[in-house]
Amino acid sequence: MNIMLFHSTYGLRPAVRDAAERLRAAGHEVWTPDLFEGQTFETVEEGMAFNDGIGKDEVLKRAVLAAAPYSERGLVYAGFSLGASVAQTLALGDEKACGLLLLHGTSDIAVNASVDDLPVQLHVAEPDQFETDDWLSSWYLQMGRAGADVEIYRYAGAGHLYTDPDLPDYDEEAAEATWRVALGFLETL
Repeated sequence: MNIMLFHSTYGLRPAVRDAAERLRAAGHEVWTPDLFEGQTFETVEEGMAFNDGIGKDEVLKRAVLAAAPYSERGLVYAGFSLGASVAQTLALGDEKACGLLLLHGTSDIAVNASVDDLPVQLHVAEPDQFETDDWLSSWYLQMGRAGADVEIYRYAGAGHLYTDPDLPDYDEEAAEATWRVALGFLETL
């Protein structure tokens, strides 16, 4: 598969590059665009402030420009937290999207969003301060109405960005379980 993998609000950190290498080792072609143009952050607050300064429209523009040269191939859009919300937005707007792999995040769904049985897999902590139970229930129903085929995996006791070994949220057991399931999902696409 051709995978466009977007980083979190922390920026393009080693964990994103390591994830891309893991995906490449499984036979996938992977791109990791740097939506923050080299900036990385130590805290979520710093990253969110930087992201807010750029603006959502500019971040999405950068993502679209990064994906455009490859979208004809049929991409799987993937991302971590903020990057998952970017991936979701792009996948719902790309009729050639082959799949959507969301790690630690989701996004609002346009009322007129429509896809044709787009395979979607979401991995989130339980509980997750950014992905509450009420939000996820509503999101799941809206994605279904849009035509997506959604699977959700929850990881009890894990922190929000539990796949990044350099962050306090890291949970090795949950991270490895996520990657096993996610790699299996990608094999089905």
